[in-house]
Amino acid sequence: MQRLKNFNKVYALQLATIFLGFIIFGISENIKGPAIPRIQFDFNLNEQQLGTLLSLNALGYLIACSFTAVLVRKWGIKATSILSFASMLVSGMFIFLSHTYPLFSASYFLMYIGNGMLEIALAILGARIFVRNTGTMMNLSHAFYGLSSTVAPLIATKVMTVQVFGQTLDWRGMYLVMLSLALLPILTAMRSSFPGDDLADESRTPFKVLLRDPALWLMVLILTFGVVSELAVGGWLVNYLEKAYHWSTVEASGMLSVFFLLFAVSRFFLGPVTDRIGFALSFIIFSGFSAICTFAAIIGGEQWSLLFAAAGIGIAMIYPTVMAFIAKRYPRGSDTAITFTVTLMGLGSVIGNYIIGFVIEMVKRIYGEGDSLGLLRGLQAGYGFIGLCALLCTVSGCMLYRYLKKHGELI
Repeated sequence: MQRLKNFNKVYALQLATIFLGFIIFGISENIKGPAIPRIQFDFNLNEQQLGTLLSLNALGYLIACSFTAVLVRKWGIKATSILSFASMLVSGMFIFLSHTYPLFSASYFLMYIGNGMLEIALAILGARIFVRNTGTMMNLSHAFYGLSSTVAPLIATKVMTVQVFGQTLDWRGMYLVMLSLALLPILTAMRSSFPGDDLADESRTPFKVLLRDPALWLMVLILTFGVVSELAVGGWLVNYLEKAYHWSTVEASGMLSVFFLLFAVSRFFLGPVTDRIGFALSFIIFSGFSAICTFAAIIGGEQWSLLFAAAGIGIAMIYPTVMAFIAKRYPRGSDTAITFTVTLMGLGSVIGNYIIGFVIEMVKRIYGEGDSLGLLRGLQAGYGFIGLCALLCTVSGCMLYRYLKKHGELI
């Protein structure tokens, strides 16, 4: 009985760390939505410069992904997780103090270093802990990302208006307050222990063996297109609605929150569907739904704007289902496979954010810099790239399904 009690306590702390970790991850990723227009104004950035900023931060994320697995092998998953949370806490302090663009860029870059480390750490934790009902539990844990992402833009908008000692917090103070919440999962991680660090190197699936598996490369494509389509919404939807349809920041942030509400609800309730119908078929169905919603919202105009939010139902399922697929297909090589796929996905995010900003600027120039129609068409073209990524995710899913079915390896 005492052993069972201790096991339940350890497992509860593990779940608390994972769930709180995804909450902090969602906050750090998506409070930028309402903050970006103000950051753009304060530092006088155009859309292409803004896209470059987001791409450079995604580069920090990519760099972190590449070395986090080394830290996990050397220090263990517990220390690595704590370090990732601490780096975000520190970055919030530096963002608060940044009144020059170079210091702000460096501080933002540090936050994405922490995000990248946390991405790998949480994925590895999930792969080690969720050995049964993997698709359901992966989606449930990732649902907390969607839950925090739902409320993060609205809370961020409110926090930016709060006055402390006669001074408005604005976006700098908002980042400090929101990122300080990273202290909570630090405390749960310090009190917990995590499995898998004692697995001998000779028991792990060699990296060369993983590289020869076509399914892993298709995972890279699915994850890259899916995540670019997912994360770009947090960075560009508020900007799109404010500038294309002249919505207020509160209204636009509200739509972003609806996107993440549907995003979270989808992960809470549709996770068992992925276990039932199979992971490969799930990629096709859910990413295809997201692509249809995104293109329909762009073509339909302002009256169909709710479909931007509806796209979250489909795209929400891609990342956790990829992690579940990796955990099942590579039980003794999940650390390496996760690091490989997520690192290449980070490279795709760098390119994706830059392309969106570049497309917007190029289309604007075609119509004329000062033309309101040019701005609208530019925003539509840039957001259309987000829908294209969801569509390419669907195509990659079809290729994966065909390959696995041919070899009798459907999961």
